[in-house]
Amino acid sequence: MHADSPFRHERTARDEAPQYVLPLVVRIEKAAPPTRTDALEAAARAVLVMLADERSTGDGEWARAMRDWQDARIRKVVRRARGAEWRKASHLPGITVTSPEDATEAAEGAAFAPYAEVRVFPPVPLDGWPKELAKLQVSGTELADPEDPPAADPAGPVLWLSPDVGMSAGKAMAQAGHGAQLAWWELSETERKAWREAGFPLAVRTPDAARWRQLTVSGLPLVRDAGFTEIAPGSSTVVADHPALRR
Repeated sequence: MHADSPFRHERTARDEAPQYVLPLVVRIEKAAPPTRTDALEAAARAVLVMLADERSTGDGEWARAMRDWQDARIRKVVRRARGAEWRKASHLPGITVTSPEDATEAAEGAAFAPYAEVRVFPPVPLDGWPKELAKLQVSGTELADPEDPPAADPAGPVLWLSPDVGMSAGKAMAQAGHGAQLAWWELSETERKAWREAGFPLAVRTPDAARWRQLTVSGLPLVRDAGFTEIAPGSSTVVADHPALRR
């Protein structure tokens, strides 16, 4: 991790810069919410899609906001929406990501949505959210998995969540996004292109305690949360495991 990583909890020069936040909104319909794992994976992919979008780089329309955001702490905030709230949010400039992409429509009466939908928006000032997003709830983003997710593909990218840190679904989604971003930063341009062209496949899983200890000393990118919400500053939350980064 960079010495001045925006995910470190110690105060650095990044704290003196104007602070921006990357908004993510997850669609949670009351009758059929997404599963927790689908939501986490959609959030991580949404961050990658935003980073890779041509509007976020060079002279793109979102490039200035992306630079300002990355010059400060890399904050992400997840809010939830349904019905009319979701439709209004969807009209704002941004990108909607679904996970898994190949899911079929839900069967009638299904308890869970067949996929998660997350919309990511270009960064905004910490106190300058669009009104359509500012009124959306942050708390209460509680999601569940009806059963344990299958084992992750050992040949693919995996974001490993700490088994030691309890987080709401919204917080875990933001942390998964942090992990995806760290992996992106560590990859070469060729590796980034290959991941992007493949559609950013990834899995989010929670290892057992022994495997987590191994992962945290493996040299893979490690997120240490700044502690703005829910958890203690410096908590290790995610290890970003990508085939190109394995030693």
